Amino acid sequence: MVPEFAQQLLNDSVFYQGTMILLVSLLLSRLASLPREFQPIAWFGILAKELANKVVHSNRSPSQQVIAGTMAAILLILPFWAIVYFLLQLAAFPWFFEFIILYVCLNDDNFKQVAGEVRQALSREDNPLARQLLSLWLYRDTKQLSSVGISKATIEKLVTTPVYGTVSTILFYSLGGAPLVLVTRMIKKLELCWPAINPKFTHFGQPINLLSAALFIIPNWLWNFTLAIQGGPKSILLLFKPLSYRGPLYNCTNTCAIAASVLKVELGGPMKFNNQRVEVTKLIYGPKPDSQDISAAIKLASTGYTLWLSFLILIPLIWAALRYLQT
Repeated sequence: MVPEFAQQLLNDSVFYQGTMILLVSLLLSRLASLPREFQPIAWFGILAKELANKVVHSNRSPSQQVIAGTMAAILLILPFWAIVYFLLQLAAFPWFFEFIILYVCLNDDNFKQVAGEVRQALSREDNPLARQLLSLWLYRDTKQLSSVGISKATIEKLVTTPVYGTVSTILFYSLGGAPLVLVTRMIKKLELCWPAINPKFTHFGQPINLLSAALFIIPNWLWNFTLAIQGGPKSILLLFKPLSYRGPLYNCTNTCAIAASVLKVELGGPMKFNNQRVEVTKLIYGPKPDSQDISAAIKLASTGYTLWLSFLILIPLIWAALRYLQT
C-alpha cells in the first residue's frame, strides 16, 4: 500500500511542485519583499508613465486616443512577456524562474508594511511623511491630502492590492502557469498607471481598463467574498446588490464598498489627478476613517491573506489524503 501511495505522489509531483512554488513565493513576498525602487513591476510602471507622457494628446479625437492606448499597451506588454516566456521554455530549471516571476508579481503585498508606517505617521500628526509614503504607491495627487484623505487612500490601497496580488496569482498560476500570471499583472499595472478615472486617460486608458476589468472579474469577486464573510450578512449581501454611482466608475469600487461596510467607515470621495478634481462616489457606511481604522484594515486584509494561504496548504493535503484512501 505504501509503495503504491508513493508512486501516486510521484505521478502528482507537478501539482505538488506548483503548490510549493506558490506557497514559498507568497510567504517570501510578505516576509522579504524587494524595496519599491528595486521592483521590476515598479520599473514597468515608470516606463508606462514615460511612454504615456509622449503619446497622450488630449486634443486628438477619442478614437485616436483609444487606438494610441491600445498600441502603447501592446508595445509595452508583448516584447517583455515574449522574452520571459521563451526564457522559461529554454530554462534548465523552469521552476526557479517561475518562482522569480511569482515573487516579482507579488511584491505589492508589501504595502501592508507601508500602511503600518502611514498609520504611525498619522498618529504622530506627521501628515507630510504619510503623503510621501503614499506617493510612491498611488498614481494620483497626494500632496494636498488631509489626514482623512490619507486614511481613505491607505485603506483603499490595502484592501484592493490582494485582488491582483495573492488571489489572482493563485488563480492564474493554477490556470496557465507563470506566463499567465505575468501578463495579467502587467495589464493590471497599466490600468493602475493609466486609470480611466483620470481625465487625462479617459480615452487613452479605456482599452486596458476594460481588459483588466474583464480579466479580474473572478479574482475580484473571490476577494470581495473573502472580505464580506468577515463582516457578516450585511456585507455578504453587498456582493449581490448593485451600487448606485455618481461620477466615474473605477474597477475597485465594489471592493472598497465591501471593505467600508466591514470596517464601518466612509471610503471613496473626490480625487485629484494633475491638480484636477474628479468627483467619485462616496461609500458611506460609517464615520470618516482615521489612523485606528488603518489598523483595522490591516487586520482585515491579513485575515483574508491567511484564509487564502490556508486554502493553498489544505488543497494538496486533502488531495494526498484522497490518493491514500484510494490505495
